[in-house]
Amino acid sequence: MRVPRILVVLALVGLAACAPRIQPQGEQAVAPAIASNESTWQAGDGRVLPLRRWLPPDQTGRPKAVILALHGFNDYSNAFTEAAEWWARQGIATYAPDQRGFGRAPFTGYWPGEDRLADDLAELHNLVQRYHPNVPVYWLGESMGGAVVLHGLTQHPTVRPAGAVLVAPAVWGRASMPLLYRVTLFAASYTIPWKTFTGSGLKIQASDNIEMLRRLSRDPLFIKATRVDAVHGLVNLMDEAALARPVRIPMLLLYGVKDEVIPKKPVEKFVEILKATPGVNMRVAVYPQGWHMLLRDLQAEVVWRDIAAWIANRQAALPSGAERDSLLLFSESEKQEGR
Repeated sequence: MRVPRILVVLALVGLAACAPRIQPQGEQAVAPAIASNESTWQAGDGRVLPLRRWLPPDQTGRPKAVILALHGFNDYSNAFTEAAEWWARQGIATYAPDQRGFGRAPFTGYWPGEDRLADDLAELHNLVQRYHPNVPVYWLGESMGGAVVLHGLTQHPTVRPAGAVLVAPAVWGRASMPLLYRVTLFAASYTIPWKTFTGSGLKIQASDNIEMLRRLSRDPLFIKATRVDAVHGLVNLMDEAALARPVRIPMLLLYGVKDEVIPKKPVEKFVEILKATPGVNMRVAVYPQGWHMLLRDLQAEVVWRDIAAWIANRQAALPSGAERDSLLLFSESEKQEGR
């Protein structure tokens, strides 16, 4: 029996109506700017976004360096409060936006598009560099933020930070996901993209800092229920990050042996490929007691200190002694911990 054409058309229209939603961009082209109160900034499409900054206590002198920090999925700029306060005491300034769709930014919970996130990073970098001329600006990305950093370096090769710090970067793209995960996500993204899930049944622990995790569970700005199409967008971003071949700038990648969020193998593969790329200058630190939220774990200060030391001297040994040639040495770290 032939299916009437009108039914085919209606089916396609229905499928399109269920497509993953991308939040709208701003409606006017403007020159990006940081607000006079320095608590927001305006992107090139006119969208006003939250911004936090931490400066060294002695504000009369210029900072030794600036970190432009990007938070992870469902998180917001609050992720860097303790680390940024510590770095400020070392003479390092930190700027951290609430990325679109997260924290106090508009359209909370809706994916903004991976290219738009990269554009925001490049625009904010130029603004921060203008605020601090002749001061090195480093990009730091935690989890999803690491994927945005990698995508930004690829999309905007002429915007050159002094270096990039990738903290448990989200490089778990479809190529390294089980087939069941890929099929399930595709089906859900095009049938129930609006559906939200909490992930409470996954039994994944993000950190050993239980008190911090409890605070996040009570924080209304930390997203607890995630839309399916936002996960679809995140995986698209991780696809881009896993394939990224960024410009040749110094990079420091940090990963915890106990990370239960981003699997070891895709990160290991990413490091292997980048280290084999001519001209790439990447150092790797592996923390046997580290979880996914390395900057907020109980041993977080160890990681803060390593980042500050690398910024001060990119050739010197890291204070923690956590540097490895590659992630292939995870097995040794696990043996040392009796796992």
